[in-house]
Amino acid sequence: MKKTMLILLMSVMTVAAMAQEEKRGREIETLFDKGDGLGFYGAFSMGYTTLDAKDAFTAGGRGGIILGRMLAIGISGTGFVNDIKYHQIVEGNPLAYSLAGGYGGIFIEPVIGYKKPVHVSFPILFGGGGLAIIESQGWHGWEPWDPQKQDGFMLIEPSVEVEFNFTRYLRVAAFASHRFTTKIDMIATSPTVLNTATVGLTVKLGMF
Repeated sequence: MKKTMLILLMSVMTVAAMAQEEKRGREIETLFDKGDGLGFYGAFSMGYTTLDAKDAFTAGGRGGIILGRMLAIGISGTGFVNDIKYHQIVEGNPLAYSLAGGYGGIFIEPVIGYKKPVHVSFPILFGGGGLAIIESQGWHGWEPWDPQKQDGFMLIEPSVEVEFNFTRYLRVAAFASHRFTTKIDMIATSPTVLNTATVGLTVKLGMF
């Protein structure tokens, strides 16, 4: 009799455990499940691009929250300038011209394989910014801003990043991106002058 009761008790416990496991399997997983966690990070980037067929450099930062370790959402900003030489003689015109500006907006960043020491992410930026032609007048300073030499734009900038997990709080990524902007309406400037690729490095610090 005792053996029978013991067998029945074990059978009931086994069925209950299986039912509980099945119930858990049917539960809907969300981005805010305790097991996945909620993180955040801040990042700084340096990049190389071309503007008006000249070498250009970018510097930017972004920060956001990480949902379920697989999706980051936040804000981002980037500044850029080309032809950073202070003096340039152009057929009797002692002026150095530069294209400079910046843009920012909201980014969404899916992350694939975040547990691996090397993995990928795909940030996409939606935003806008401004661009201007800046003339250096030698040692006399910079020319005042001219409405014909500046314009605003909207843009989408998709990227791909190869990330390296150095520690739980530090990631370094090599990235490539491409800007797609509305047309630029500015003298002596192509309407698609900003539609170029950028490559660079990003350093991320946070709770991943």
